[in-house]
Amino acid sequence: MNDALVVQDLRAQIGDLQILRGVDLSVPFGEVHAIMGPNGSGKSTFSHVLMGKQDYQASGSALVGGVEIMGLTTDQRARAGLYEAFQYPTEIPGVSLDELTAEMAFSNPDDDGFEARIDSISERLDMARFRTRAVNLGLSGGEKKRSEMYLLGVAKPKVAILDEIDSGLDIDAVREVASIVEDLRSPEVGIVLITHYSRILRYLSVDAVHVMVSGRIVKSGGPEVAEELEGSGYVEYQTAEAGNLASLG
Repeated sequence: MNDALVVQDLRAQIGDLQILRGVDLSVPFGEVHAIMGPNGSGKSTFSHVLMGKQDYQASGSALVGGVEIMGLTTDQRARAGLYEAFQYPTEIPGVSLDELTAEMAFSNPDDDGFEARIDSISERLDMARFRTRAVNLGLSGGEKKRSEMYLLGVAKPKVAILDEIDSGLDIDAVREVASIVEDLRSPEVGIVLITHYSRILRYLSVDAVHVMVSGRIVKSGGPEVAEELEGSGYVEYQTAEAGNLASLG
């Protein structure tokens, strides 16, 4: 099994509004893939549909480590090995980070390395001072993203979906978050990084870049794709897809 994530013909809509129009994507274990696209292209919908958010009517196939997750509940998808780091991490008053990871450990009784992993990742990410505080409460944007990366490392998923984790960060925080993502890269996880901008990719060794426009991946390639977008933007792809949609309609 070489692929952490295999998505085939993933479609999603809300009412009559079609958002995803047949997404195909494969992410091997050990690789970091970026999905880039303009606002409204379906990038966040893609992550929400994979995690099982109930707002959408969805179809298609999504395999996490070879396990079909479509039709499973969100908690079942998480147990299958899927993890999402949010663009806007949730604050949880009254629940400390240690209490949250204790609950994670309770839900994974067969994971013998859980406690050792907590200590190791806590030290690596310098999280000791945050672990007794309420989850994300009173933290800066960069600190919240660090907390998300800590939970990602502790969870040790097969697939990590990082939904615009660079959003709202200054350049130093972007560099730090990118460094953490690199530290968490391993042969046991495939990472999907969703972003508008190429700046975070300057600090990451990205294996592939996929361009999403109007609910489809319209181009895939190496890091050079992000460099092309930096110069030309998405207009060419948006115009082409608008023509495709018009011909279908």
